[in-house]
Amino acid sequence: MEFTSEEQMERIAWGFVARMLPGKEFTHAAHFATAMWLMVRRPEIDLPTQMPAMIRAFNESAGGQNIDTSGYHETITRASLRATKIFLREHPDEPLVDVLNALLSSRLGRSDWMLTYWTRERLFSVDARKGWVEPDLLPLPE
Repeated sequence: MEFTSEEQMERIAWGFVARMLPGKEFTHAAHFATAMWLMVRRPEIDLPTQMPAMIRAFNESAGGQNIDTSGYHETITRASLRATKIFLREHPDEPLVDVLNALLSSRLGRSDWMLTYWTRERLFSVDARKGWVEPDLLPLPE
């Protein structure tokens, strides 16, 4: 999905925060749009600390469960926040929607990008879902 405006990002981010966004709209791209918009436009929100509860609450409001096999995933969330932060740092003067689209079209924007750093078994383990698990293939970019 390509985003056309920062307003589109904002609508998704606020829909997520307010738990009004339909679950089917919280796609892989929408996760990044939400994280990026909140990082830049709401810097007072400490995303590494507050995002887990926000995602859990959103999942439940959309009819999902946060259990050992589905719902909130700590390692994926923290790695995605890091990828978002990297892209923002590398594109400091570009419009936010352009940075988002660049991220989504990069290898870090692919839904399988983490498998470069973690084995599937480790990334999708209960331990990785419940807490941070270091990569076992390559170190994560800083």
